[in-house]
Amino acid sequence: MKGRKLLMIPGPIEFEPEVLQAMGIATNSHVAPDFINVFGNCLELMRKVWKSPKGQPFIVAGTGTLAMDMAISNLIEKEDDVLVVSSGYFGERFKDILNCYGANTTLLEAPIGEAVSVEAIEKELKNKSYKAITITHVDTSTGVLIDPKPIAKLAAKYNVLSILDGVCSVAGEEINQDEWELDIVLTASQKAIGVPPGLALLMASEKAMKVWKNRKTVVSNYYADWKNWLPIMQAYEARKPSYFGTPAVNLIVALEASLKIINKEGIDNRIKRHQLLANAFRKAINALDLKILPNSNDIAANTLSAVYYPESIDGVALRTKIASSDVIVAGGLLSEIKNNYFRVGHMGSVSANDLVSVLSALERALIALNYPIASGRSIQVFQNEILKN
Repeated sequence: MKGRKLLMIPGPIEFEPEVLQAMGIATNSHVAPDFINVFGNCLELMRKVWKSPKGQPFIVAGTGTLAMDMAISNLIEKEDDVLVVSSGYFGERFKDILNCYGANTTLLEAPIGEAVSVEAIEKELKNKSYKAITITHVDTSTGVLIDPKPIAKLAAKYNVLSILDGVCSVAGEEINQDEWELDIVLTASQKAIGVPPGLALLMASEKAMKVWKNRKTVVSNYYADWKNWLPIMQAYEARKPSYFGTPAVNLIVALEASLKIINKEGIDNRIKRHQLLANAFRKAINALDLKILPNSNDIAANTLSAVYYPESIDGVALRTKIASSDVIVAGGLLSEIKNNYFRVGHMGSVSANDLVSVLSALERALIALNYPIASGRSIQVFQNEILKN
C-alpha cells in the first residue's frame, strides 16, 4: 500500500471506503430527522446480522468492554451465581466485571489453546443452580473459537441466561441468536462489524429483557442502565427524537453504511468468506512449519489467527521486519505466553489480496532472520486453497 501500512491486527481493522467517507461528513444534530432515521435503520439492520428478529438492540457510545459491563450490570444482582466459561484473557475479564457487581462466580477455564468441553459445562450446571453463563465466542487473546450453540441449548435446558461475548465474532462467525436461544450477544464496532472504534453493540432476547424488568434491586451503573437507554432505542426505531446522552453521530452514520454493506453481501455469504480465507491462511501458516495457538483447526477462529514464533526467532524482531514491509500484525496478549506468539486479524472487509500481503511480508521477515523456508511456499499453498473454491 502506498502512503500507509496495511493494518492486520484483530481490531481495529481495515475499513471500507464508504464507511470512512461516512465518518467524514459534517456532524449532524442527534435529533435531526435524517439522523434519527439513520439510527433507526441501524437498529433494524442489526437484527438481520444477529439473526434476531425478536431481539432488542442497543447502540451506545463505548467499547466492547462497556457492552460486557452493560450485560452484566443489567442482568446480574449481588450474590447471583454465574458460570464463566473461559478460553483466554476475555473470559477472565467477564469474571472481573462480575466481581464488581458482587456476583458469585465459578470459572471454568481451559488449558491454553483448548476449549472447555460441553460435558464439563453440563456437569457444572447439574451440580449448581446458576442465573447466567458467560461464553467468549472468540477469545481475541488466543484465537480459540467456542461453539455457542450446544452451550446455549444447555443454558435453556437448565433455565440459565446465556451471555455471549461476540466482540471478535459478530459478522465474522456463525451466530443465530434467536434460533440458538442466546439471551445476549454483544460486540464492538471496530471488529468484524467494520466501523472505527467507539460503539458498544448489544442484542438482548425477550427473556433477558424480562429478567431485567423483574430484577429486585436497581442497576448499580448509571451509564449502562437499560432504564436510560431502552426509551432511546424505542424512540429512534419509531423515528422519534429522544435524549439521554449524546450519541456518537458520525460513528452511527458509519455503522449504517457498514451494516448495509454486510447485508448486501448477505450474512451467510460473509461467514463463508471468513471461513474460506481463514482456512487457507492456516494452511499457508502450516506450510511454513509454524504452529497456531489453538490446538486444533476445529477450535481455530475464522476472524483471527494466533501463531507461535519459531523457537529460534525473536518475536519483536520478526514483527519489526514485517512492519518494514508495510504490514502491521499484533503481538501476544495472554500474559503467560505473550512473548511467544503473534496475532493476525482477518475479518470484516479483508480480502485474499490482504492475506497474500501478510504472507509475503512474513516470509521476507523469516528469511531475513535466517529461518529456513522456501520463498513463496506459503503463498502458493494459500492461492491453491483459494482456487479450490
